[in-house]
Amino acid sequence: MTPKENGVRLQVYLARCGIGSRRKNEEFISDGRVSVNGQVVTEAGTKVYPGDKVTFDWRPVEPEQEERYVVLHKPPRFICSSSDPLGRPLALDLLRPHFSERLFNVGRLDFMSEGLIFFSNDGNFTRIVSHPSSKIEKEYRVLCHDPIDEETLDQWSRGVTVENTLYKIKTYRLEGPHEVFLTLIEGKNREIRTLFKAWKIDIKRLIRVRIGPVTINGLKTGEFRLLTADEVDWFIKRGEK
Repeated sequence: MTPKENGVRLQVYLARCGIGSRRKNEEFISDGRVSVNGQVVTEAGTKVYPGDKVTFDWRPVEPEQEERYVVLHKPPRFICSSSDPLGRPLALDLLRPHFSERLFNVGRLDFMSEGLIFFSNDGNFTRIVSHPSSKIEKEYRVLCHDPIDEETLDQWSRGVTVENTLYKIKTYRLEGPHEVFLTLIEGKNREIRTLFKAWKIDIKRLIRVRIGPVTINGLKTGEFRLLTADEVDWFIKRGEK
């Protein structure tokens, strides 16, 4: 096989280096943050071949030698980002002392929310878990200051529009007037908080308790573990459907 046949798209190469998801890498490329053999490249479809020298923000990058898949029980008041201009604590900081690989959060939990979030250096895994087409369930436990009833939850199950955006929960389980478990598929940005705010229901705590087959069971706040091989395979197979 000739070197030309071994070429991979630049955004895919960056994903293998743990820089980010393919979609995020396309943004990095278009922003002029990536170079190949000393030349800035802004076209995501550019091919990278064996022996090429690739940099991100002028630092050489190479594919990760070992892929990591970590699940963290994020505490509240931690940011899901690689940096924060306001200096708030990063969820990533809870993992950095334990891993030499460059890890990235897979999706997000907002500053005050807590619960399960994945970190990985596998861009393909990140894409599968994050993309709505994978139809991966995410379950949340919501504790409220104000009561919530089945009539409201039934409306949300049928679908409601808030500020020209359609929101729809897949299932719910009401545990009492102030506690409910909600399951989402698409998971729009701040979807649960938007719904509760629109109905004037004040949230006390918002905890993600499940992503696909992975549950929060056994993980205390701030603790983490590696995903098992079977768990990783479950997500990879979702991306093949």
